[in-house]
Amino acid sequence: MTIKVLGIDLGKRYFHVHAVDKNGVLITRKKLKRKELILFLSNLEPCLIGMEACGGAHYLARKAEEFGHTPKLMAPKFVKPYLKSNKNDFLDAEAICEAVQRPNMRFVTPRSPEQQTLGAQVVFRESLVGRRNAAINQIHGFMLEFGIEYPKGRKTVLRLNEIIGQHEGELPASMIVMLYRIAQEYRNLCEQISEVEDDMSALVVNDDKGQRLLEVQGVGLITAACLLAWVGDAKQFKSGRDLAAWIGLVPKQSSTGGKTTLLGIGKRGHTRLRCNLIHGARSALQWHINKQSRWSAWAQTLKATKKPNVVAVAMANKVARMIWVILAKNERYEAIA
Repeated sequence: MTIKVLGIDLGKRYFHVHAVDKNGVLITRKKLKRKELILFLSNLEPCLIGMEACGGAHYLARKAEEFGHTPKLMAPKFVKPYLKSNKNDFLDAEAICEAVQRPNMRFVTPRSPEQQTLGAQVVFRESLVGRRNAAINQIHGFMLEFGIEYPKGRKTVLRLNEIIGQHEGELPASMIVMLYRIAQEYRNLCEQISEVEDDMSALVVNDDKGQRLLEVQGVGLITAACLLAWVGDAKQFKSGRDLAAWIGLVPKQSSTGGKTTLLGIGKRGHTRLRCNLIHGARSALQWHINKQSRWSAWAQTLKATKKPNVVAVAMANKVARMIWVILAKNERYEAIA
């Protein structure tokens, strides 16, 4: 019998598959290692393959496409309702096989190697920034233990020689050595962050979509990199509102009996992307609200009656919808209507 639908429960070393025919009748269940799975897919006639969108899923989706299959990735929370009885790997694969056949299922678009690379750079830069902030806080904390208090921020690190000179005799020699070591770590992290940003800039600027994104007020290098890495061409979204909803910039609903109740923003989708868009919106509102543009009059009216955070989220929502037009319809941003 011919396999028509294949569900794969992904793992680090072992993969569990559940295969059915066109009538949904079980054909085979297997536990395979990674190389065995690749060989199995290469010898299989083209079919529909379902997987959860987790670690390694995008790579396997690209491999399946090379072999002529139709891979579909799904969020694990959408697969959970199809899990029967207790949880184990074969039942997970069966649930995936069942979920991928649903006509109204929402799928995740497989990411390209370039997108994954850009996303990894964004995540790595974020971790470097966290380590840099930790180094700054360590210097503040250690000096405070000896009664030396300075405002938080990187200026203390940059003025460390001057500060130690002003408090000569208050710090033991071994503590001074350690503070200098932390300061050197801070400088090394700054250099690494700069190098990563240069690599990201090369990828974003050399991409036509990236160039068009950078023209939008409130979209900088990091936000553009996030959009290219996790949104791509945005054609998986039917409208700008769908993209804004996926990011988590539209109100949650709690509606029943024909009565619509809107709550705060949904905070769905990608937290990092939502955060960057809101910060970018605040920047645009600060520097461009009094300039002539498509949105300045609207923002001024909203700012007169709403709280700053509400205005910032509304602006981020508007920017997300403009971004969908730019990516999905290959348009350019025009600041003035």
